[in-house]
Amino acid sequence: MAELMTLAVRPRAEKGKCPCRRIRTKTLVPGIYYNKQGDNIAVQVEMLPLTKLHSKLGNSRVFHLSVEQDGKTSALPCLIKSVQYDPIKSTPIHVDFYGVDLDRDIKVEVRVVVEGKAKGIVLGGQLEVFRDTLEVVCKPLDVPEKIVIDVTDLDLGVNMHVASVKLPEGVRAVYEDNFAVVGVVAQEAEEVKTEEAPVVAAAPAAAKPAAAKPAAAK
Repeated sequence: MAELMTLAVRPRAEKGKCPCRRIRTKTLVPGIYYNKQGDNIAVQVEMLPLTKLHSKLGNSRVFHLSVEQDGKTSALPCLIKSVQYDPIKSTPIHVDFYGVDLDRDIKVEVRVVVEGKAKGIVLGGQLEVFRDTLEVVCKPLDVPEKIVIDVTDLDLGVNMHVASVKLPEGVRAVYEDNFAVVGVVAQEAEEVKTEEAPVVAAAPAAAKPAAAKPAAAK
């Protein structure tokens, strides 16, 4: 089992909008840690380590949250539940950490990655990915980084459904309907628009001058 990553945070005594604004001016991000047991700890974390960890683990993989309290350091297994961003600067302004029990199943979204060239593409089809992520249930340490789907044998007009997706041991997909995850669909023929040349009406022929009448005899 790979060693879990660690993110260090510090408790914060002040709560509310004004203290949070002061925290953000110091390149710190206010946050909260909570779990099913009712523990609730207001924390603050350095922005750079937070963004690096979140880009690597996302919201589905577990890590240790290192919290210093009363002279002691606790390593709390948790997930990043959500991150709020500044709409203009795109920097994190608040983060929620959710504590997990390593011996209990959790439900998370894992990204889907497609590999291989489907047979149906050679026949003129187009690969369509209907689901970018799959919801799965497993122990926190069994959450895969990604779900890889090999589409090499996928023929034209054929879909791969969630029940057929191979998952790592200990991981099961959550679904009620056996929905399609990826498939090869026929490409729609492009409509060729034929532009008709404008018809130019012929100009009417000029009227011939009337023949002169012969002069009457005197």
